[in-house]
Amino acid sequence: MKYIEKLQYITSDTPHLTHIEQVQLACEAGAKWIQYRCLSKTDDELLIDINAVAEICDDWGTTLIVTDHIHLNGQADIQGFHIEDMNADFITLRQMVGHDVTLGGSSNTIDNLIRLAKEGVDYASFGPFSITKARLDNYPVLGIGKYQEAIQKLKSLDINLPVLAVGGVKIYDIEALMQTGIYGIAVSGAINFADDFIEAYQDFYDAVKL
Repeated sequence: MKYIEKLQYITSDTPHLTHIEQVQLACEAGAKWIQYRCLSKTDDELLIDINAVAEICDDWGTTLIVTDHIHLNGQADIQGFHIEDMNADFITLRQMVGHDVTLGGSSNTIDNLIRLAKEGVDYASFGPFSITKARLDNYPVLGIGKYQEAIQKLKSLDINLPVLAVGGVKIYDIEALMQTGIYGIAVSGAINFADDFIEAYQDFYDAVKL
């Protein structure tokens, strides 16, 4: 089993903080897992950003995961990729990157969670939990009940897959979410747009780790 952090921080295209600034703040707050999610840059711009981000992560001992852009594998110090395409073929992607690279996938249905597990992902995000501005996709909101149902179904099939709640998760949601048996939480907006970024990250970390 690869190391999978229980609180996964995701960068985003925000008007007030660059991705590099977000990563620096997250690492200063104690982040051990950062998902660099930038969908607005060219490959050349991405590599400049990712190399700078990778250097920060290396300094802090933080795992760096890149959203999509799997074609950049080997061009920067990236530990893994998170693929948001819910129809992605992870058997083929695993063959592309090898077994040392961490692969995560997005899912919105229990059936897709099961497929991801069978295709060998190292972890899966499951969402959106509630309304979120981070993504424009029109996937249905899941709510607490769907997480309970998903974890029970995976257990009944003897599937040991780290599942993380994602999409509109607020600090006050975490206790109920963790009680469903999910592995952890992936968060972006609730930290990026908080009055105090570092305090918000640490509050999330404490809530997830309790």
